[in-house]
Amino acid sequence: MKAVTTSSPPPAPAVDVVLPCLDEAEALPWVLARVPAGWRAIVVDNGSTDGSAEVARALGAAVVREERRGFGAACHAGLLAATADVVCFCDCDASLDPGLLVPFVAEVRAGGADLVLGRRRPQGRGSWPAHARAGNLALSLLLRRRTGLALRDLGPLRAARRAPLLALGITDRRSGYPLEMVVRAAGAGWRVTEHDVPYLPRSGASKVTGTWRGTWQAVRDMSRVLRDTPRERTATGVTR
Repeated sequence: MKAVTTSSPPPAPAVDVVLPCLDEAEALPWVLARVPAGWRAIVVDNGSTDGSAEVARALGAAVVREERRGFGAACHAGLLAATADVVCFCDCDASLDPGLLVPFVAEVRAGGADLVLGRRRPQGRGSWPAHARAGNLALSLLLRRRTGLALRDLGPLRAARRAPLLALGITDRRSGYPLEMVVRAAGAGWRVTEHDVPYLPRSGASKVTGTWRGTWQAVRDMSRVLRDTPRERTATGVTR
């Protein structure tokens, strides 16, 4: 009689990294090569036409397709697909190194923070256009007035625990998603920290902050979030 062999399920990822993606085939090899060992990259294809999904699969990433266009739609689809206790977010355009998330995750796991954000520090000309920085500054000031959080950036590099993130009930599916996450975290009394990270010139053209029109749309989306999100408790503050 032949012995019956059973295959054990693959180990759960230590961390899931959500990478919203729209036509980033050129940047994906650089980004995915920098995801720490043992972490799972979840590339959320938001309608790419350059073969991004195929490139991501070939490089070993999990690929989720989100038909609804929008940065928030892609981020939330990745969050719903995640299974790890800690979930990170990172842009997929080679402007940010996913390896920078290692101390963020350690801080969350140690209980030092509930949400850790990266404050982008431009490296070289063209990494962060002036109009995009101006829009980010204006939103940071509005956020401080609304929540008391003295954040200096609302960047995409961040880490938090998956279950509490889902419980925040984030509803925006456009450019306001990152801001709504912070606003709702503040309302829930989360401890929020912020740390400097190098911000590199992105690969390819930006779909949001590369133009005045894209920046204005993002600012408009985020301003709506500040206006419409219910007020609750305030967060415990920001440390760096």
